Amino acid sequence: MEQRKESFDRLGKSFQEKLCQLMLEDRPFCDQIEEVLNINFFEKAYLRAFSKIILDYREQYKLHPTYDLLAMKVKGDIADVDKVVQIQLREYYARVLSTDVSEAEWVKEKALDFCRKQVLKEAMLQSVKLLKSSSFDEIQKVIENALKLGTDNNFGHDYLMDFEDRFLIKSRNPVSTGWHRIDNLVKGGHGSAELGVVIAPTGAGKSMVLVHLGAEAVKAGKTVVHYTLELADTVVGSRYDSCITGVPLRDLLSNKQRIKESVQDIEGHLIVKEYPTKSASPRTVANHIEKLKKRGIKPDLVIIDYADLLRPVRHTSEKRHDLENIYEELRAIAQVNECPVWTASQTNRSGLNAEVITMESISEAFNKCFVADFIFSLSRTIQDKQANKGRFFIAKNRNGPDGIVFPVFMDTANVSIKVLEPTDEDDNEGSPMETPKQALSYLKDKYAKLNKSK
Repeated sequence: MEQRKESFDRLGKSFQEKLCQLMLEDRPFCDQIEEVLNINFFEKAYLRAFSKIILDYREQYKLHPTYDLLAMKVKGDIADVDKVVQIQLREYYARVLSTDVSEAEWVKEKALDFCRKQVLKEAMLQSVKLLKSSSFDEIQKVIENALKLGTDNNFGHDYLMDFEDRFLIKSRNPVSTGWHRIDNLVKGGHGSAELGVVIAPTGAGKSMVLVHLGAEAVKAGKTVVHYTLELADTVVGSRYDSCITGVPLRDLLSNKQRIKESVQDIEGHLIVKEYPTKSASPRTVANHIEKLKKRGIKPDLVIIDYADLLRPVRHTSEKRHDLENIYEELRAIAQVNECPVWTASQTNRSGLNAEVITMESISEAFNKCFVADFIFSLSRTIQDKQANKGRFFIAKNRNGPDGIVFPVFMDTANVSIKVLEPTDEDDNEGSPMETPKQALSYLKDKYAKLNKSK
């Protein structure tokens, strides 16, 4: 009886197209499946041609192909491929450029499982022949080699195979803060896989700042997932209403229709998820994001209000180590989901009436500053609150200068926060200061002059 040809046919066309795309996009995965893949497993001729281009290039040049190289290959005439298949190949490559692979891990797992079973099946058939000659050592060797193929062999960045990767222009896909003076410092905004932290004392308005950052992203058409561990989700939603529309918080109920009409025109998507204080861990957040992604909701920005209220994944004997672990987990969430993450941290008592809050005032665990990419503090004295004023101090910035003080306007009545432009009378504010001590010295001199003028 003729043996049935094994293929990916039962897994469907969509699965096969995703698999080919992953072979191009994920070099370590291509290393792994190349050992067990037979291109004839692909049902469609254009997918066989696509995978053959990738594998032939890797074998000949010992490099993994790039999108640009694939474009040149696909646009040119391909030997032994008829015109109809070449057209299908170009159409498929155009789809690859415009779409992301969903359920990537499932596709990789299914493909490897299928291919490894076929290799093992061939090894077992070969072993049956070897039984006749009683070559037990050879049988053992054949089976062991088959089992080794297709296993995880991702050892990191291969200096030669990944040569082209080092010369690709990597986009940070920054999400604007809504403050152009801040954006200028961080190359357009908060980038993907980056962790940002707002430092402020209790009652200063760090939750308001996080709402502002989320609202600006939503207005820009981004998908924002806002986790609240202190306030009710409806309270946070109301703050977004006020921030986006400009309607004061106390007047929201009387302006319901106006707010509804305004927010309906927004292209972005906002999800507010509430967890009781200390009930959720970074793992809880990561699992929730995965559930959203399965529903087709991929976050462009994640906000956690605030990290100090999360429960650590693993408890230690000291709180400072727990907090350090939480911030490391949040950084991992940003990296895995390739999106920026904003959170906040509370200062200790020294920050309550400080005119400039530095990282020295951060509460409990200074080590949580180490993993953050961007840290700025919000300081507001009693007089500042009465005058709707405050100051941002750029404490850490991986993508540009830090040690800078910016004057801000902050009206908590309608969640309005603006970074002010420098004036003639105050032209030094917002200028680089090499150390926090210089920022403090500048403010002392400024207020000393004001007192003398009075």
